[in-house]
Amino acid sequence: MNSVKHVIFLPGASGSTSFWFPLIEKLPQDITLQMMAYPAFANEPAHPDIHNFDQLQQYILEKIDRPSVLIAQSMGGIFAVAAALQKTELIQGLVLIATSGGIDLSKFKVADWRQHYAKEFLDYPDWFITTNINYEDQLAQIQQKTLLIWGDQDLISPVDVGQYLEQSFKDAKLKIIQGGEHDLAHHYAEQVAKEIMLYLYQIDKNILT
Repeated sequence: MNSVKHVIFLPGASGSTSFWFPLIEKLPQDITLQMMAYPAFANEPAHPDIHNFDQLQQYILEKIDRPSVLIAQSMGGIFAVAAALQKTELIQGLVLIATSGGIDLSKFKVADWRQHYAKEFLDYPDWFITTNINYEDQLAQIQQKTLLIWGDQDLISPVDVGQYLEQSFKDAKLKIIQGGEHDLAHHYAEQVAKEIMLYLYQIDKNILT
């Protein structure tokens, strides 16, 4: 089996692929990088067959067609978890950054981002706001080594969410970025890149042994 050669980036609810630019600049050049865009988000043209969250998720999963490590921000973590469950043979690993991972956040003290999101992104579909997908009971089925990266100043997905996910996955490690808020992957790209490169090295060792 080959080492990690392909990494897919899944943005959050904004759908902004440019969010990843500072991080991508600091990652190794010997892997191919794919940024997933969401139709009807962030100036991406709408797709005639996508009218709800489930259809968007299926669209994303169909685009994962080779062995890959998934790096997901915030709501993009729902797609990453779905891929690990449904396309297990293709997912070499998961890096989840400040995400819910598809769990019920009502038991945590989290900031209500949905009202702000609806006002800021007036022309966007409301699929992320209205979705209630919950993969909590299935997280323990995920076999892939998972890296969780959280900021200790994140009010939208606080550290205790990351700690809960660390216990929920079979093989997960939580890394906390001091001073990091919800957009830590953008503003603390150098620190996040170091954690990801170490993680990719560990994944390579597992694959090749």
